[in-house]
Amino acid sequence: MTFARPDHISDRDTLPQMPGWVTSARGETLEDMAFLTGAALNHLHLVLARQDVPRALVRDRLALRAAEACVAFSGRPERAGELRDAVHLLRPGDLPGPAGEVCLMWRRAVDRPVSIRALGRAMPSIDPGQIAEWLDVGQGGPVSRTAAVLEAGLTEAPRSETPVLILADAALAQALGWNHLVPLLAVGLKRTDLRKRGEELRLACHRALVSSAAEAVRLADDLARRAAQLEAVAPKLRAKGAGEAVEIFMTRDAVAPSALPLPDRAARRLCDRLVDLGAVRELTGRDTFRLYGV
Repeated sequence: MTFARPDHISDRDTLPQMPGWVTSARGETLEDMAFLTGAALNHLHLVLARQDVPRALVRDRLALRAAEACVAFSGRPERAGELRDAVHLLRPGDLPGPAGEVCLMWRRAVDRPVSIRALGRAMPSIDPGQIAEWLDVGQGGPVSRTAAVLEAGLTEAPRSETPVLILADAALAQALGWNHLVPLLAVGLKRTDLRKRGEELRLACHRALVSSAAEAVRLADDLARRAAQLEAVAPKLRAKGAGEAVEIFMTRDAVAPSALPLPDRAARRLCDRLVDLGAVRELTGRDTFRLYGV
């Protein structure tokens, strides 16, 4: 995602919070909600423009939350912990399972700049021509275009919630001039919203984007502080490959020691050292097959 860096928000200590009137207001009409959504998305844009916000990490964490929502939409029981296991503990030749595949789709979708080719890689079961067709259906402002993509996809493929929601977020990113998809809609929509059409669906999209943009701002603030702590302790690390390991933690929601560029025992020692330094957390609560994240 490419953003200009505003000079007046370059200080880490002044990361702006979402104004309370944006999230507390109860917009009942499309006009009211359009105003609130514009304010929320503009604020999120400014926050993601900051150099101290680990944007790839924010996107990957939001991808996990979007995957969790999509899995719930389909009636499956897996939540964040199971989804992390499904994708980060895969061995060569293993299949991730239906829930794990949903998580992988979202992670692949946020990893590369938005394009038909990149979206095709993220969702190989969807024909690139169909992707292009759905992305072109929307007209008007960003949310109207996004809702149109969502409506077209859900009408033609009502059981393909995950690909359709990915494409709707891609359409939003394109309309806002963002290079990367930021998962917002799936996190904010309710299951019943997916059955709405027309003005009701647009209103649901506005409400979803206000709430999810506010949550994304809070997440960005939290991860910026955690990333700053990881950067602060990085010079204390002596292991060969520690610098590359730190970069991996800065971009991924969860990391298995086996994914680090160190021998297995050294990787596990490094992860435990980072936990002791307060730079990363162990995410599973297990003694074995552990995962770590900022």
